[in-house]
Amino acid sequence: MLTLPDFPVRQRDFLLEISRAITSRLDLTEVLKRVLHASVVMTAGRVGLIALRNPDDQQFNVRAFTGIQQEIVPLINEKLHELMNDVPKTALHYDYIESKLTEIASSIDEGLRQSVAMPLLFDKSPMGLLIVFRSYEVEVTRNDVQILQSFADQAAIAVHNAQLYENINRERQQLRAILDYSGDGVMILDANLNILQINRSFEYMSAWRAEDAVSLHQDDVIIWANIEHNDLQDAIQQGWPQKRSESEASDTLYVEGELQRRDGMEVSIGITYAPLFNEDGKLANIIANVRDITNFRKAQEMQNVFISTVSHELRTPVTLIKGYASTLTREDAQWDMNTVKQSLEVIEEEADRLTELIEDLLTASKIQADRNIKLNLADVRLDQIAKHSLERLRVQSTRHEFVLSFQDNFPTVSGDAKLLRQVIDNLLTNAIKYSPSGGTITIGGRYSGESVTIFVRDSGEGIAEEEQRKIFERFYRIDSKLTSKTQGTGLGLYLSKAIIEAHNGNISVKSHIGHGSTFYFTIPRN
Repeated sequence: MLTLPDFPVRQRDFLLEISRAITSRLDLTEVLKRVLHASVVMTAGRVGLIALRNPDDQQFNVRAFTGIQQEIVPLINEKLHELMNDVPKTALHYDYIESKLTEIASSIDEGLRQSVAMPLLFDKSPMGLLIVFRSYEVEVTRNDVQILQSFADQAAIAVHNAQLYENINRERQQLRAILDYSGDGVMILDANLNILQINRSFEYMSAWRAEDAVSLHQDDVIIWANIEHNDLQDAIQQGWPQKRSESEASDTLYVEGELQRRDGMEVSIGITYAPLFNEDGKLANIIANVRDITNFRKAQEMQNVFISTVSHELRTPVTLIKGYASTLTREDAQWDMNTVKQSLEVIEEEADRLTELIEDLLTASKIQADRNIKLNLADVRLDQIAKHSLERLRVQSTRHEFVLSFQDNFPTVSGDAKLLRQVIDNLLTNAIKYSPSGGTITIGGRYSGESVTIFVRDSGEGIAEEEQRKIFERFYRIDSKLTSKTQGTGLGLYLSKAIIEAHNGNISVKSHIGHGSTFYFTIPRN
């Protein structure tokens, strides 16, 4: 047993050991064990425990113990829950707690006669309880209280530090996850524009690995093949960034252009640079958010081409209609009935062409907005639709030979006749447009017990393999010499695909440059 002169020395040693543990590590469990061991030794106790308050349900649960079997810990937790639920929420009644702790001591071991408890307080907020049980009952001295108070204070500091560390670590993990799995590239620079960190998306965009890019100057990694405006260095030379007031965010800088990747390829990117300042108002870091805008630029280019194409497509029939109408209404001319009839036929044809174009645009817009097509289902004879389409198109092209090739007894299918006619017309019209030298255009059909397949084959210039995946996209037109000479908005195949898929079918193409193309679509019979 410790003699009286040993107490201050031993207490000081324990406190020093615990203080070192708190400052050297943030392992809460280890620090609590040391606090509890010192408390039991210094108060000549036999059993000890530290219970911490759970921030979620405000209940106290044992986090460290000595002299207690593991299996009895759940029972102690239940007793602590009862105790703390009986205590008024506005204040901790220590006398009442001590009487209840005596009951807890008896439930642990009948040989325990006395309990000494001390709340763990940090900034006047209760964080837990430090309890020591003795096997004998003596007067609780002022020295006992002081010892437990000093250790409880250390335990409270340890709990507070561990909770702070846990919160900081959680936030760090969250930020790390955001950084690593962000769809945008992230690059963190120091004040000298040296790279401190990049994320996975940036590695993918730039073809730079993090271990190779870190510590390099930004200009060694961000190499512009083409740039829209000034780059980061130019902006800095012109006075960017400028520190604003604390209530206002500093100006960001946006740079856009073609990045030359490390592997020599190019990618369209937009970089938003955001400055971070230290307490002295000096530039500390620059956070660069890097976005791949390749698809955006392609979409923008396609939209521009589409607007130009549609303008041309609209202007041509409108000009013809206006021209023929103006000619027919001239007061200084007399027209015979044959001329009038031919002029009116042209006006009607161009009006129909305008109507088809507008319907295509409206249908495409509806598909984009509603993501579906409403079908008016009925029994449809696709072989008859194909026959009527060929008869109508023979008049428009004398350079082509048209062939029907359907199996005998071709079955009906359940479908929307108007929309399926639109698909067939689109495929046949494309076959004529992209085989200007003539040749054979064949439309045929095969069937099985479950489905029918329609094909349209031409002898045109064919479609490159890399473009075959894109031709069903909205507004996409094949990059060829014929494109500029042929009419079209790039909507025909897009609408055809949407219509066939609405029938639970699929559409595809097989083609080789110089050997023509064959388009297929298959839909269920029912």
